[in-house]
Amino acid sequence: MVIRSFLLTVILLLPSIGLANSVTILILGDSLSASYGMSEREGWVHQLNRDLDNILLINASVSGETTGGALRRLPALLQQHRPDWVFVELGGNDGLRGFPPPLLKRNLGKILDHSMAAGSAVMLSQVMVPPNYGPRYASQFEQVFKDLSREYQVPLIPFFMTEIAPYPELMQGDGIHPNRKAQGSIADFLQPYFERYANGGD
Repeated sequence: MVIRSFLLTVILLLPSIGLANSVTILILGDSLSASYGMSEREGWVHQLNRDLDNILLINASVSGETTGGALRRLPALLQQHRPDWVFVELGGNDGLRGFPPPLLKRNLGKILDHSMAAGSAVMLSQVMVPPNYGPRYASQFEQVFKDLSREYQVPLIPFFMTEIAPYPELMQGDGIHPNRKAQGSIADFLQPYFERYANGGD
């Protein structure tokens, strides 16, 4: 009877033990990560969460978010979730508003500073603006992410939209946001990067 009771206790504790041993990744993004135009369960974050072993994704993405807005929200998120990693997918809305690249770099740098000071490692997603913003602005914008990756020695993850945007059948009618069909492709694209870095790879 005692043995049976002990085994039952162990079985009941297994899910919480597994969760405690998980590597947590806070997704700090905008509408591209916030399931814009669909339910949360249809988005890539939820889909990828189902396929990852010992990695837990916490989605703190907000549609329309700028780097400045995320910077204001970040301290509370870090305190609440205490993530092992922060995946930063931000900058698109700064670009759409024509914010100057130095402001983008300053805000992203502060996001990296806060995350690292809280003990979280950072993965930075490359973000790009549409070509109609002009080659000079687009080049300066893209360079911000490369510079920050080098200066802070953090992984720069390729922009997943480069695999989605060229295909109209994967985009919503606005031509900006990925549709439901694209979410699985985004999850597949990001999974090896998350597994690699969360498991201590270089």
